[in-house]
Amino acid sequence: MKDYQSVADTVAQEIRAGILRPGDRLPPQRKFAQQHGIANSTATRVYQELARRGLTLGEVGRGTFVRAVPCASAPALTEPAGSRIDLELNYPVVSEQAALLANGLGALMRPDVLGYALRPVGAAGVPAVRESAADLLARGGWRPDPAQVLFAGNGRQAISAVVTALVPPGARLGVEELTYPVIKAIATRLGITLVPLAMDAAGLIPEAVEEAHRSGPLHAVYVQPTLHNPLSVTMPRERVEHLSDVLLRSGIPAIEDAIWAFLHDEVPPLASLAPEQTVLVDSLSKRIAPGLTLGFVVAPGFLVGEIATSLRSGGWTPMRFALEAAYHWQQDGTVKALVQAKQREAAVRQEIAARHLGGFAVRSDPRSYHCWWQLPRPWRADTFVAAAARHGIGVVPAAAFTVGNNHAPNAIRLGLASPQTDVLSQALATLAELARSAPDDLVTD
Repeated sequence: MKDYQSVADTVAQEIRAGILRPGDRLPPQRKFAQQHGIANSTATRVYQELARRGLTLGEVGRGTFVRAVPCASAPALTEPAGSRIDLELNYPVVSEQAALLANGLGALMRPDVLGYALRPVGAAGVPAVRESAADLLARGGWRPDPAQVLFAGNGRQAISAVVTALVPPGARLGVEELTYPVIKAIATRLGITLVPLAMDAAGLIPEAVEEAHRSGPLHAVYVQPTLHNPLSVTMPRERVEHLSDVLLRSGIPAIEDAIWAFLHDEVPPLASLAPEQTVLVDSLSKRIAPGLTLGFVVAPGFLVGEIATSLRSGGWTPMRFALEAAYHWQQDGTVKALVQAKQREAAVRQEIAARHLGGFAVRSDPRSYHCWWQLPRPWRADTFVAAAARHGIGVVPAAAFTVGNNHAPNAIRLGLASPQTDVLSQALATLAELARSAPDDLVTD
């Protein structure tokens, strides 16, 4: 006769294998007993055991459902490590996130509303959602014209569509000398030449744009003025004004990536100073949740049609369900609550980083979820990344952000968002110790 533990083990294996998915409803206990050839009392004990293991959740009057089980955080860090600590991907998640989002979805679960939300929609969405999106994107006293808001499937698709619309194949796109790696992949796919533009402690140097434009026309400039990835630099107001003047004088359009700007929302965007020269792109993946894919484009009026065409032709238009979910979360205050929670969490994680890396050359911002670590001698970025991997920690070398043939700095980017805070602390402590004990035979460039 089967005992309840072995039957529970079988069901648990089906859950781990994905045969039973989060949200799936288990059969009533009497039917489960018949399916497995066990007594009803044994089935009851199986269901109790699954609940005890945290694999299922019983709801009165509805039944027993498979839970979405969070991934366990492995302790850091032995050599070799039992599991990997991810400081590469960087998606902020806060403890109250799932509950807030679940509450906001209630209105979409009515059959009539859900039926509407599952219909196709174009890049322009619908008027009410554009108004809501304009409120969501507003910061620093600036609010976009809702008529100039377009939607994409996600932030990367928004960037791709704008680059496609502004920069023809074979043309030149100016980017900061350290830039978001995805723009490198987009340029390769579209046959575009990236032109690295010099930076300083305040961000992109406007004169570098003029100099590059004189040597060969730039069709656009891609720039991250607020909480730059990977450097966490935010351009001061005077620098943004200077860059705006250069763009207006030269006629070069800017693609402003505002993905991280929600963490520094008192700073007005470049689009507020040069609205006819700037296309702003943003998304919900960092602000709300990594699994929610919705991108935004705010374009000058004369470019709205061209970018909408680019979104359609690239297959980059949004899903209406994501639009409707975002609308409800914005209207009920969920977005505001999540943004505030993630702003607080960023400060906590930066304090952890400062505690462990305070003696090193680290550049960051208290509002940011990443930091830039100029490694001490005799470490090289490539050897440090390999050594970190042997300790079960993934970090990103500077070469991933470097454009063209530029020499990559001897640095790494640390994403602070993914691990739980205790695991993050252990990982950073391990990296700090590793940096202090570099083997003598390592050589730097």
